[in-house]
Amino acid sequence: MNNELERKSEELQQTLAKQLELFKKDSEEWLKLGAVVAVGALLTYGIVKVASKKKAKSTDKALDLLEREGLLSDDIKDRLTKSNKSTFWPGFTQRLIILGLALAKDRIYDSLFSPAAEENEEGERGQ
Repeated sequence: MNNELERKSEELQQTLAKQLELFKKDSEEWLKLGAVVAVGALLTYGIVKVASKKKAKSTDKALDLLEREGLLSDDIKDRLTKSNKSTFWPGFTQRLIILGLALAKDRIYDSLFSPAAEENEEGERGQ
């Protein structure tokens, strides 16, 4: 009985060791993937920040120039300083409409040019 318990204990320890090795390998892959995603996010954030600063500098220069020339009005200032942020939803809505039209077109074409429709038309002609 003791030998049997010792053997089971050894088997369980080996199984646990194998499971830990697999877990470590999987964790390494997930860690690498997470690191790649984090680096990509940081790079994207940095690029967006630099681009927005560059745009702000050019806008400030344009405002200064217009002010020096005496051409700066409230309307022009509002247009130059107003945020032109685009949103996800208008593009998404347009894509959904196009997708719906494409699906409708496919269904109509399928119903018009399917063999069952042709057989029905031939049957109606023969009667």
